[in-house]
Amino acid sequence: MIYEANPLAIAVFSILVLGVLAFSFYLGAKAKSSQGYFAAGGSIPWFVNGIAFAGDYLSAASFLGICGMIGFFGFDGFLYSIGYLAGWIVALLVIAEPLKRLGRYTFADALDSKFQSRGIKAAAGLSTLVISLFYLIPQMVGAGALVKPLLGLQYWHGVVIVGAVVVFIVVTAGMVSTTYVQFLKGGLLVIFSFMLTVLILFRGLNTTPANELGKTQVIETKDGKRFVNGIPIGFGPGETNVEPVGKLVELPDEKTSTGPLGPLAFISTIARSKIEITTVKKGANGLITIEPKIVDGKDLLSPGNLPAFKGIRSDSWIAKIDFVSLMLALFAGTASLPHILIRYYTVKDQASARKSTIVGIASIGFFYILTLYIGLGAMVSGKLDPTDSNMAAPLLAKSFSNLLFAAVSAIAFTTVLGTVSGLIIAAGGSVAHDIVSGFFGWKLTDHQTIRVAKGSSIVIGVLAISLGLRFEGMNVSYLVGWAFAIAASANLPALLMLLFWKGTTRQGIIAGVLVGLISSLLWVFVTPDMFTAIYKLDAKGAWVPLNQPGIVTIPLSFLAIVIASILTRERRQAAPG
Repeated sequence: MIYEANPLAIAVFSILVLGVLAFSFYLGAKAKSSQGYFAAGGSIPWFVNGIAFAGDYLSAASFLGICGMIGFFGFDGFLYSIGYLAGWIVALLVIAEPLKRLGRYTFADALDSKFQSRGIKAAAGLSTLVISLFYLIPQMVGAGALVKPLLGLQYWHGVVIVGAVVVFIVVTAGMVSTTYVQFLKGGLLVIFSFMLTVLILFRGLNTTPANELGKTQVIETKDGKRFVNGIPIGFGPGETNVEPVGKLVELPDEKTSTGPLGPLAFISTIARSKIEITTVKKGANGLITIEPKIVDGKDLLSPGNLPAFKGIRSDSWIAKIDFVSLMLALFAGTASLPHILIRYYTVKDQASARKSTIVGIASIGFFYILTLYIGLGAMVSGKLDPTDSNMAAPLLAKSFSNLLFAAVSAIAFTTVLGTVSGLIIAAGGSVAHDIVSGFFGWKLTDHQTIRVAKGSSIVIGVLAISLGLRFEGMNVSYLVGWAFAIAASANLPALLMLLFWKGTTRQGIIAGVLVGLISSLLWVFVTPDMFTAIYKLDAKGAWVPLNQPGIVTIPLSFLAIVIASILTRERRQAAPG
């Protein structure tokens, strides 16, 4: 069975979560002021902050989503890695030092450093809140997916557990605890991913006997219960799981096994092999048909297999634009994410901000190289869950041993905890610092500011749980692509124009943030993928042809800033006196 409760996994998970909570209590006692709660007092060493950058950034999308995409679609999943990593070039060369110079706690501080505007505070605070909530969705989806093999529970249990634990961490400790939790889980994630890659290369490649190749599976829902080929899905007597997929059919030179392989030989051998993948077709009334399909490895190592990347091979100009729009969002989104931006305020000076970014890039880049091997290893492991691409890496680890499975699953769980903690800190801080104090002008003491942030964090946590339950089953990396597009549309144009165009006005900043935020958010809600995955409607009824809004909404935000700044600058110059 793919999923069954594992006592070892439960023990490792429990120890890890209890350790994180104890750590949170210990460090939370040190966060006495709002500066300590929101930005760790600017006291985090640059190396620790750099690894924490990696821990914050390497979310469920990176570990679960990308490995799953590679496992099911091949090289296309790795293109997400390239897009995510390329975005750090913008963060390093353009954002790092100026942002540290401009702000204190939040992204809104940087935008408002020149103008002292309540309107900018409100717009930037709203942007941070919406982006954080949207980015929380894939993290909660990843958490829900993890509990099935880890604890033998249902999807919704994982979403609720993560939401409750993270809110507890944030409310008790703040940024100090969050930073060190991210430092630890970032380091552990890279180390165990490296170990998993070494095991993949050492095991090499082995073919699957013909009688063990996949069969067509039909999943249907009756009276709230799911069945596969007529047998109820579950963990009890007479129940079953979906049959695992992902098998190597044929090796070059008629071999059945390769033995240990080097990194390059592993990839070249897969390129010359035949691999059984699956096609998943969703029909009416929740009917899902899973059919095996044998393809050449070289085709899987070429781009254009993933639906989001079909534009690479397609003759359709809409599909091509959709692909370019996604890559633009991935490239521009990194330097626009609120929970990444506030990391620049946890170090003491601009040089430390730059060095933190370099350490983060090195750690993240090395990890993304490892995801290629983990994803390809999962593709031929015979352990993939055809209904959930997010489980590729943990189930691959399970093919080696339950101990490795327990460790990798628990680390993946803390990956979700760390990222969600950073997001809720950013969102709660924005409500307290930018909206309540900045926009409404309420004079709060340090203690009151922290209380408002903690109260907001509880509400945001509840909303994140609700959204995570709604988006069940979607690949987390794909969901993150939407979050990146919204962040790149709302935040990056305003920040770049403030830094590099002296003609930017207060009204221009407000217009750019709001136009980028609203246009991208509305676009996402009327895309073909949203119609099919969430609304359960025909994609032909979607209001827009593109699934990815960035190629339209990012330039629209820049245009709004330019037009509003020109109009308001002329008005100010024309005013008497």
